[in-house]
Amino acid sequence: MKQHEAEAAYQRALDWIHSRGRFGIKPGLQRMEALLALLGNPHRQLRYLHIGGTNGKGSVAAITAAVLQASGYSTALFTSPYILSFTNRMSIDGRDIDGSELVQLVEQLRPLVEKIAEDERLGPMTEFEVVTALAFAYFARKQPDMVVLEVGLGGRLDATNVVTPLVSVITNVTLDHTQVLGETIRDVAREKAGIIKTGVPVVTGALEPEAQQVIAGTARDRRAPLFYALPSGESAPPGAKCAFAARREIIPEGQLLDYEGYNWSFRGLFIPLRGRYQVGNTALALAALEQLAACGFSFPEEKLRQGLAGTSWPARLEVLRRKPLLIMDGAHNPAAMRELALSLPEYFHYRRLILVLGVMADKDLSMVDFILPLADVAILTRPDLARAADPEMLAAFIKERFSREIIVEPKVDRALAAALALAGDDGAVLVTGSLYTVSEARACWQNL
Repeated sequence: MKQHEAEAAYQRALDWIHSRGRFGIKPGLQRMEALLALLGNPHRQLRYLHIGGTNGKGSVAAITAAVLQASGYSTALFTSPYILSFTNRMSIDGRDIDGSELVQLVEQLRPLVEKIAEDERLGPMTEFEVVTALAFAYFARKQPDMVVLEVGLGGRLDATNVVTPLVSVITNVTLDHTQVLGETIRDVAREKAGIIKTGVPVVTGALEPEAQQVIAGTARDRRAPLFYALPSGESAPPGAKCAFAARREIIPEGQLLDYEGYNWSFRGLFIPLRGRYQVGNTALALAALEQLAACGFSFPEEKLRQGLAGTSWPARLEVLRRKPLLIMDGAHNPAAMRELALSLPEYFHYRRLILVLGVMADKDLSMVDFILPLADVAILTRPDLARAADPEMLAAFIKERFSREIIVEPKVDRALAAALALAGDDGAVLVTGSLYTVSEARACWQNL
């Protein structure tokens, strides 16, 4: 196939996948189970580390995948959303799925997806369901030693929850997607705890007492051994098995951590991910790896350190430029924005901060209260997505909270260009509010 024909076929495949987005979010496993049955249940041929929670899922997935790979295991990684290319969502040993292979898989799945849609009891499949099924089919072809699988939304009814993993991880529980998951911490925790399987160890970083109670109750009901992994200084319930990570030193390239686990103890671990929140994420990743070690996996200390040091995860306090300082972070809910605001002054020094903010319309806009006090100018924009909040509406919301300059620039590339011009060499630009906003900004910043 000539290159232009291959590119056209790839674009048609993407267009078909994205066309499923019009069916929105429809929690439930029946459609997924029906499609996978038609495919021969490829998901049952693989071993999984299943990662749910509100924030930190992607970072924990990236860390565990990096250590598994460094330790000699062929490792598949499934995450969402993507940052630069759709193919980022499914990779093996750090290599994204090839476009031609994605086209083949879409051709295989498309008639089956259409068959599902004809069943009145099931109805049409959503985009995330189709993408997850594509990942299962792709990974089954390649047969990696381990699949690190990130939950899309919630847990109990998420399309990924058709697997029985070796270990489950619930990073934390805060309010997000309340229109789907519920209005209280307890409601959200029930959905997150839905990934706990009978007899399968579960590691959590949940700090809220209500969330801890729900997770512990679910684990007890399903006879699943429960472990906690937390930043040093936080406390687990009395009698709980808990691992801790403590930050030893902040360095320009990242941070040095100490880890005290259930069986492991390490000092001076280097992780090239910035932010206070990455301490807890690293604790969770290492605790999950300890549970995999109990399942027969081997992680020599030299390889473990190598994997941690080689971890890469974009759009988390990511620095793309120094003059002016250009920082991108995908914080998109109050808990994540609070952590971002606390971490910024720890890592960066600048004369003034220009904030480029684009959020989704269904998010809790009160998250801006954490980041606005740090900004000198707020430039409001929107990614090219139907779910994105109108920047004029966002400006009206922020006007009551922010007495400094507000600029509305609907196009992300123009918003970023304006921010870089305003910052000057000794200023900083922060792009945040949504991974979709960051994705668009990341795609264009080198041309500005």
